[in-house]
Amino acid sequence: MAQDPSRPLDRFGERTRLVHAGREPFEQHGFVNTPIYRGSTVLYPSTEEFLQRRNTKFTYGTAGTPTIASLETAWSGLAGAADTVLTPSGLAAITIALMTACAAGDHLLVPDSVYRPTRIFCDGVLKRFGVETTYYDPLIGTGIEALFRPNTTAVVTEAPGSQTFEMQDIPAIAAVAHQRGAAVLMDNTWATPLFFPPHAMGVDIAIEAGTKYLSGGSDLLLGLTSANEAWAKRLRQTFNAFAMCAGPEDVFLGLRGLRTMALRLKEHEKQALEMARWFEGRPEVARVLHPALESDPGHAIWKRDFKGSSGLFSIVLKEASPAAVAAMVDGLELFGIGASWGGFESLVLPFDPRAYRTATRWEAAGPALRFHIGLEDLEDLKADLEAGFARLRATA
Repeated sequence: MAQDPSRPLDRFGERTRLVHAGREPFEQHGFVNTPIYRGSTVLYPSTEEFLQRRNTKFTYGTAGTPTIASLETAWSGLAGAADTVLTPSGLAAITIALMTACAAGDHLLVPDSVYRPTRIFCDGVLKRFGVETTYYDPLIGTGIEALFRPNTTAVVTEAPGSQTFEMQDIPAIAAVAHQRGAAVLMDNTWATPLFFPPHAMGVDIAIEAGTKYLSGGSDLLLGLTSANEAWAKRLRQTFNAFAMCAGPEDVFLGLRGLRTMALRLKEHEKQALEMARWFEGRPEVARVLHPALESDPGHAIWKRDFKGSSGLFSIVLKEASPAAVAAMVDGLELFGIGASWGGFESLVLPFDPRAYRTATRWEAAGPALRFHIGLEDLEDLKADLEAGFARLRATA
């Protein structure tokens, strides 16, 4: 292997870039992976070097380490970003993005289908700091212009929507926002940059929960916030002010997960699509909420803007009692009941978003379940669900 740290990777295919991005083996004595660097103090060879810091790449633990720099560099290349900062969770990545884009007296636009902890942060912390939030219909498209005020400085997007999977027209919303001088933020965790390149689609600050598909193992918490050239400096300044650092072991695991993410994500996509189509044929199911399905209202936008779909989607059951849903879900052998996703295992989560919608009304024929389809044999998953549906039908 040629020793050339400056070699450009953009001429290579996606999978090649995922394998090689952020790795400099000959800076690590030839070892393939960047090791875990722990530490706070960084020593300087002289007073002059300490005072001027002209030739110092790393200055203090909170400002980064070689491990952190490896993942930041790799992710920026993958996302098409000017810079990326790493945080200790996906929610931390969201808060850093919002604190970068907003200041006291600003007005913020957020989709009604947003990840619920984002809403809690907006209605709690940001409100205390004098930022007003207006929630909007995620299907609004260019109609979002009517919601702008003179002090609207940022628009949050998330496609598809959390739990309910509405597909937003990100390029259309971004065009309106930029005409009005506002930043566009996007939670891109569902698709990752592999299936939706956020900055090429008009997003200024993109948010990813590396906890999900970057990890792939349900064993780390990690957030990634990336920015384009216009917002990179301000993002880095905000991050440095908070020193909201990710743990070194989690960053290392994120780097390890990066190398296989394309393969895993493609398998999750294939598995989930087959399961979603299987659900469409079930008599107990009223609707399947998956934008890659031709029957989904957001399919046209998904097909136009996205390169693929992940393993997460929801279904709406026909009318059923809480006891019947509990009988179905509680007896499943292969589906864990858990709030995260993106790992190798399948998960199911009952939800009802009516309590946390303010701009739109959630109307459904029956109870809703969110599924993450893991890497198990599909026939085993179907058999488990068959038994679950039998319990659903048998319970009043």
